[in-house]
Amino acid sequence: MFTGIVEGLGTVKTVIRTRGGVRMDIQSPFSLEKVRVGDSISVSGVCLTAVEAKDNTFQVDVAPETLSKSTLGQTKVSDRVNLERSLCLGDRLSGHLVTGHVDGIGTVKARRPVGNAVIFTFGVSEDIARYIVQKGSVAVDGVSLTVNACNPRSFEVSIIPHTVSITTMGLKNVGDLVNVEADMVGKYIERFIQHPAKEAEEPQNREAIDQRVLTKAGFMS
Repeated sequence: MFTGIVEGLGTVKTVIRTRGGVRMDIQSPFSLEKVRVGDSISVSGVCLTAVEAKDNTFQVDVAPETLSKSTLGQTKVSDRVNLERSLCLGDRLSGHLVTGHVDGIGTVKARRPVGNAVIFTFGVSEDIARYIVQKGSVAVDGVSLTVNACNPRSFEVSIIPHTVSITTMGLKNVGDLVNVEADMVGKYIERFIQHPAKEAEEPQNREAIDQRVLTKAGFMS
């Protein structure tokens, strides 16, 4: 589990293709002294397992499923990646809960400066966009961001100078690809509505929770 608060920019040192998967060596800008083999590290929003860690470099294996659902399938030597170590109990949750299980790939559709911020518009599939809501949270390349506006196939975020300077967001241009993970809360709600729990053996005098009930109670419009 992660927070979407990037700790630093890493550099891909090696990319080795192995039986449909990939093994990567990634150099970290921070000490890996406390990182153990088996620990999770978010690499541009993708939760990966460290299979080796020495000095400031760690090694990960990327499976075919991950390569197909994320931008790691196009990663090359010298590419920069956002890094975040997994959340510890007791840490501040400055961003939002991010699993590192990427929903899919988005595309930078627009980038423009507004005041001291940079406004990005990302294009995504409708399957991803359905879980993104205005003023909700979304993780883009592992960066926790607040949604300014959203449409059936895109969403917009405002990124402050600090985030632009310490993450790959500052390197992104129109046409570039990004990893997108929507907030998990919406997915669980949809699942519960579509697949309600089976009633107990003895009939209960209660109404099943569905979209009509939620609308009637004022939770949906």
